[in-house]
Amino acid sequence: MTVVAIDGPAGAGKSTVARRVASALGYRHLDTGAMYRAVALAALERGLGPEQAASLEQLAADLDLAIEGDRVLVEGRDVSARVRQPDVTRAVSAYSAVPGVRAALVHRQRELAAQRDVVMEGRDIGTTVVPDAGIKIFLTASIRERALRRLADQGADDAPTRSELEASIAARDEADATRAASPFVRAPDAVVVDSTGKDVDDVVAELLLLIGERERR
Repeated sequence: MTVVAIDGPAGAGKSTVARRVASALGYRHLDTGAMYRAVALAALERGLGPEQAASLEQLAADLDLAIEGDRVLVEGRDVSARVRQPDVTRAVSAYSAVPGVRAALVHRQRELAAQRDVVMEGRDIGTTVVPDAGIKIFLTASIRERALRRLADQGADDAPTRSELEASIAARDEADATRAASPFVRAPDAVVVDSTGKDVDDVVAELLLLIGERERR
C-alpha cells in the first residue's frame, strides 16, 4: 500500500489539498484530525474532562466512529459540521494530548492505512502513525495567512478578529508541539511546502509533481 503523509499546522490548507490530491491519484483520503475532533465532541457530550484519562482512553477505543469521505459519523450520527464548531476546536488539543486517546486512534489509523492506498493528513502521520510512509510532505503557511483563511471559512458576524485567531493558532501550535504523546514536529525526511500566497490549484500541482518524482525513484 502507498501512504502519502501530509502533516502541518492548522489552517495550512491540508484538508483541501489532501482531498484533491487523493482524488487525482484515486486514493482514499483520511483526515485524522477529524477523528480527534470526533472524540473531543463525544467527550464533551459525556461530560468527560481531559484529566479523566482512563475514561477517555476507553472512549477513544470503543467509540463507533467512521470517516466516509468528508463525512464524520459518530454512532451513526453525521457530526461533520458539529466537530468544526468553536467549542470543539477549543477543546480538541487538550483531549488529543491524552496518551491513551492518541494510542487508540493511532491504532485505528494504522489499520486504515493498511487497507488501501491513502492520503493521510494530520500532525503526526509521518512521525508516528506511518513513519515509514514512502512520501512525506509538511504543508505549512504563515500564521497571518492561516488566520485569514480561518476567518474566510467562518464568515460569521461574531467571528473573532484576525489578531485573536493568530493568537489562538499560535497557542494551539505550541500546545501540540510540546505535548508528551506524539508531539507535532516535522519529520526529518518530509518535503516542506509553504502554501503562503499560493492558489490551491498550484499547491495541488506541486504536491502531485513531488509524489510523481518520489514514485519514480
